[in-house]
Amino acid sequence: MAANAFLRRNKISIVDTLGADHTLILNKVYEKELITAREYNNLKSINKENVEGHVGALVDTIMNKGEDRCQAFLNLLKTDKDIQETYPELKNMLEKGNCLLPHPVQASSVDNTDNQPESRKEDEQYKLKSKPTGLCLIINNKHFVSGNPRRGTDKDAESLGKEFTSLGFRVLMCKDQTKDQMERALKCFASQWGLTQLQEFKVQEWTGSGFTDLLKAPQHGDAFICCVLSHGNKGGVLGTDKLPLPIKEITRIFMATPESPLTAKPKVFLIQACQGHQIHPMVVSDDLQADDSDSTLQADGSPSTSIPQEADILVHSSTVEDYFSIRDTEGSWFIQSVCKQLKEGCDGKEEIEVILRRVNKEVAGKDGVLRRGPSCGPSCVPSCGPSGCPSCGPTTQMPEIRNTLRKRLVLTHRN
Repeated sequence: MAANAFLRRNKISIVDTLGADHTLILNKVYEKELITAREYNNLKSINKENVEGHVGALVDTIMNKGEDRCQAFLNLLKTDKDIQETYPELKNMLEKGNCLLPHPVQASSVDNTDNQPESRKEDEQYKLKSKPTGLCLIINNKHFVSGNPRRGTDKDAESLGKEFTSLGFRVLMCKDQTKDQMERALKCFASQWGLTQLQEFKVQEWTGSGFTDLLKAPQHGDAFICCVLSHGNKGGVLGTDKLPLPIKEITRIFMATPESPLTAKPKVFLIQACQGHQIHPMVVSDDLQADDSDSTLQADGSPSTSIPQEADILVHSSTVEDYFSIRDTEGSWFIQSVCKQLKEGCDGKEEIEVILRRVNKEVAGKDGVLRRGPSCGPSCVPSCGPSGCPSCGPTTQMPEIRNTLRKRLVLTHRN
């Protein structure tokens, strides 16, 4: 049985056994470098959790790191003398499961990892070998034709600049773009030759301490990230002229074509924008505590080098349709959570879908009070003041992930 599958099926028994001394197992795992220093400190300082909660979080962290790390964890449990003496019940459990494999199999994003063919190891993960890894484009719309500036948006752009630079991306920003400018800039980034035509969009580049003038002409790498920070409406984002650009149109610009430099490469879109004027209601429940690997198969099973146009795209929106997306002077709930979870998850070489699901959980766990002034939108009555209006009040937020990725996407920090 594969190590990941063994941990998943026996998690309750393992957690119950290791709960006899959760500090020992945490320290042993850290000593063997199965978790990072940041993960160790986070696990050590979990609040409001019982012993089982601490151990359960540790096991989840190991499982999210893939098959090899799960195998190393099980080997530690069976071979370390201190662990054998402290948790004698483990011996029978591990021997019964026959979990130590002579040749560990790489983990798959698919739950069933038993008996996975050796030939599938490499083609399940996008290869990110270029330097830089790719381009990260930020469209940061702060000043609009009417209304107040979007406070906190520069904080979001700065956080994204820092994090994606550390992940090996070259980070570029276009600020205060109209709907037409956004569309034309995106078409430039999507084309083979368009990167030489960016002067009109006043592109800036993250240099470590801030955004400055573009240093040199950008080139595509093995992945592309697009972050849009703006106001929005249902299914779209607004240019500074208050005209909407549908999110579907944004991703359609990057669909696979024979000429596109990004065909068969992962393209991730992070959308920080409201999707309507409704406040997301709060619910209280007792239960809420580029190689041969790019080939696909035809219907008859024979190899094909074609892929669907919509392939290799992931869109993570800050909120579901019809609802507000929360932002303040310290940035938005969504973007700040994305940067935090990338910083922690990429240290452990977790795939991006796992990391972004954690963003969903973190943002969904927040709650606040939305205060809207008269310039916030047409649904806000003119008499609305600092104390809010009838449509203001307690709110939550639920991000949404949609993706057509064909492989595992794993981003890692670079020194």
